[in-house]
Amino acid sequence: MSNIAWSADERLEAYAILAEAGITGLEIAPGIFFHAAADPFVPDEASAHEALREATDAGLSLVSMQSLLFGVSGAALFEGPEARTVFERGMHRAITLAGRFGIPNLVFGSPAQRRAPEGLAMEAALAEAAAVFRRLGDAASAAGTRITIEANPAAYGTNFLNTLDEAEAFVALVDHPAIALILDLGAMHMNASFASVPARLPDLAPRLNHVHVSEPDLAPAPADAAALVPVMRGLRAAGYAKAVSIEMKRPAQGLADVRQAVARLVAVHQATYQTEGAILA
Repeated sequence: MSNIAWSADERLEAYAILAEAGITGLEIAPGIFFHAAADPFVPDEASAHEALREATDAGLSLVSMQSLLFGVSGAALFEGPEARTVFERGMHRAITLAGRFGIPNLVFGSPAQRRAPEGLAMEAALAEAAAVFRRLGDAASAAGTRITIEANPAAYGTNFLNTLDEAEAFVALVDHPAIALILDLGAMHMNASFASVPARLPDLAPRLNHVHVSEPDLAPAPADAAALVPVMRGLRAAGYAKAVSIEMKRPAQGLADVRQAVARLVAVHQATYQTEGAILA
């Protein structure tokens, strides 16, 4: 589960909820996880040790990182050389952090920082971005991690890689072993393509490095546990063995809603391993 679902001062109770449910993977936004550090992307040894100890004590390992450009001002993929330099430096900062703590996946969302300006042809934008991500892929590979490209619907404020098809084609264009794909189910809902997911998984799953169980606008997830079961069964059948992570913003009812979301995911996991005809309550 991603830690954007709780505040830093709720973390220990949240970890206990995950541990009780048998969840062992934690996806982090560094600003929340390394909250005690002056710079959460370059945490001092003492605060880093304490943050990791708390997670480890709950049986949690770090499986992914998001909010990669948090706190970076002036970063943009398509707003000229200076903004692109800031963008790449910010991404290198996240890559270095992932390498330091053995985090195998970095989710590249950042919709505002990747909006293509009016007048820039999409073909040119794709070529420019591919060159940037080949360089970032080299850095990620050296750090032992991978960057996954997330489809961000237009409602999130970007016009670049809005759909899974576009993200998939971009990953193919970059053609780098450290640049992979994430399946974000909230984006599939928002793009009215969620129903297509199970049929796509035999081809898609081998190219995935991460999966987000999410809802539009990062509402509590999964909202419909029964609808998620065919997706989980499809991932299992396709041999996907990496993380499936709840991604939701802090809900109105705080940790009570976190507990309910975790319970729904556990029920989905249990149903995934039942017979195909089983019905999820």
